[in-house]
Amino acid sequence: MSNENEVLLDSGKPKGPKLKVERKEGEPTPAFIGASWAALLVGVAAYLIGLFNADMQLNEKGYYFAVLVFGLYASVSLQKAVRDKDEGIPVTNIYYGISWLALIISISLMGIGLYNAGSIVLSEKGFYGMSFVLSLFAAITVQKNIRDTQRARERE
Repeated sequence: MSNENEVLLDSGKPKGPKLKVERKEGEPTPAFIGASWAALLVGVAAYLIGLFNADMQLNEKGYYFAVLVFGLYASVSLQKAVRDKDEGIPVTNIYYGISWLALIISISLMGIGLYNAGSIVLSEKGFYGMSFVLSLFAAITVQKNIRDTQRARERE
């Protein structure tokens, strides 16, 4: 290649200057940030749309909504506690333990609720379980991205 800023097409001819977005060290890529937010929005929206359209009593819908909110909070809280410990920021053992316990309880409540739900068909149970897990994972990733971006900007 004659110039390292040129990109070759399949024909071997230069296309033009290569565009490179400058990121700060440790900052996630825009694609990863976008994918994380998209996963969170898709997971939560799918869960809530399914819940809205479900043929169940309002108290059951409230239960599943509360479990989602509790799980999202617990997953973000645990991610923060684990990251703080890893970076040497003081985290009390009680908070760290409660964060783990809250996440385990929220996942257990979802599993137990779906197992005992007689009015929900198996495919709906799978839908709620998968959208719940997707939402929790995406919330952790979004929190990580926000923190990484903030840390990269503070280093400047």
